[in-house]
Amino acid sequence: MKNVLTPLHFLSRSAFVYRDKVAVVDGERRFTYAELETRVHRLASALRGLGIAPGDRVAVLSPNTSMALEPHFGVPLLGAVLVMLNTRLHSSELTWILNHCEAKVLLVDPQLAPVLEEVKKDLPSLRHFISDYEALLATGADRLENPPEPGEDDLMAINYTSGTTGFPKGVMFSHRGAYLNALGELMEYGLREDSIYLWTLPMFHCNGWCFTWAVTAAGGRHICLRQPLPELAAAAIREESVTHLCGAPVVVGGLAHYAAQNSLKFTSGLRIITAGAPPSPAVLRAAEETGAEMFHCYGLTETYGPMTVCAWRKEWNGLEAGERSRWKARQGVPYIIAGTDVRLVDENMNDVAADGQSMGEVVMRGNNVMIVYYKNPESTEQSFRGGWFHSGDYAVMHPNGYLEIRDRKKDIIISGGENISSVEVEKVVYEHPAVLEAAVIAIPDEKWGEAPKAFVTLKEGSTASAEDIIHFCRERMSHFKCPKKIEFGPLPKTATGKIRKNELREKEWGGLEKRVN
Repeated sequence: MKNVLTPLHFLSRSAFVYRDKVAVVDGERRFTYAELETRVHRLASALRGLGIAPGDRVAVLSPNTSMALEPHFGVPLLGAVLVMLNTRLHSSELTWILNHCEAKVLLVDPQLAPVLEEVKKDLPSLRHFISDYEALLATGADRLENPPEPGEDDLMAINYTSGTTGFPKGVMFSHRGAYLNALGELMEYGLREDSIYLWTLPMFHCNGWCFTWAVTAAGGRHICLRQPLPELAAAAIREESVTHLCGAPVVVGGLAHYAAQNSLKFTSGLRIITAGAPPSPAVLRAAEETGAEMFHCYGLTETYGPMTVCAWRKEWNGLEAGERSRWKARQGVPYIIAGTDVRLVDENMNDVAADGQSMGEVVMRGNNVMIVYYKNPESTEQSFRGGWFHSGDYAVMHPNGYLEIRDRKKDIIISGGENISSVEVEKVVYEHPAVLEAAVIAIPDEKWGEAPKAFVTLKEGSTASAEDIIHFCRERMSHFKCPKKIEFGPLPKTATGKIRKNELREKEWGGLEKRVN
């Protein structure tokens, strides 16, 4: 593997350089890098003993434990393909994915095993259903003999999209893409051998945005967290002196709110990386008030997770707090490893003006764009039309070249012929001091065709009426953009903390067709 770009190099190097350092903290257990490498080889050896060969798919259904982390190295070490499963999916959804990828082995956490017990008969390709992970490791050897040498472009992992607009699509990751994107995370966020990373982001989400490999490459420490609850995360940050964590804006907002309620300040030099949905300036500001340094990035499953970052310039530190957080809410510029392979284009693939007003679709190509969709040539062809991957996200580009996402194509609200960005409205709603979470969608309107509606979760102990929030918005933005209705209550979310706007739309539109421009 001397000349091959593969994340497998990261573990072998760290196990040599940092062999006695603690690599993983998983509850009461702690593993050094030498022990982690041995466990990874035991896993690969045990899978070979089960008859798993290069190219076979191995699926994992687990919360953020060592059982989720170790297959990121053990499965590709054998030449097999890793399929991380969303722990919040229904058994029917998991069955569809397992059959689509034709997984031969399923490693499942004992607490999650009952979800699939009743459907094992519906999984004809599955040969082994394993819920005792430590017993499996005990059958393997400390070193895998003659591991196959991967090619850079070989398939390493398949990650399934959330499927909020139909059946999920299998996104194919290569060894080269995973290697380079992991290096991008390492460089952009300053991971080093003394970094301590807390797993608040699910490892099944784009392989933990490639931080599974990036933290290992740096020789840092993984802190596993079975449940990313704010109180558990806050305790781990303080007890383990955590330096890095990732999460969607709702996860970050929940942690910041918990810290504020309990007068907590984080003093370990914590860096928080947020993505998954455009964060509001209010969430970024609240997170920084905990003592954390905020980083904002943007990407998709199809780009191995993050592909752009709001690269910060020190001259912006002098801006007023509100203005600084508004700048930090931009999705920014391509990662170092992505070069300049991110554009904003119109329907004819022409670049739109960098004026902060003209909207276009974000398209990408290059090192950290997926191979193709697994067994889905139609979606692949559609997504790569014109030779660029089409994100479906609509943005503006500011004169300094920084992107700012305005909406998903399907989320743009068309009211009386005017396009309204749901993200723009959400940012204003989030500024209300009583608001913890917000989502804005289009609802049917007799006069205007569509109108904005906000779904709002209030902070614990806070009160606000619908009229309060509507009035608050009308004081801060054009009246036609303001929510016409407000609904209070908890918001439906994916396992990665994204708000399920598709569920909210279905509730409001029923059998009607939501228009897409």
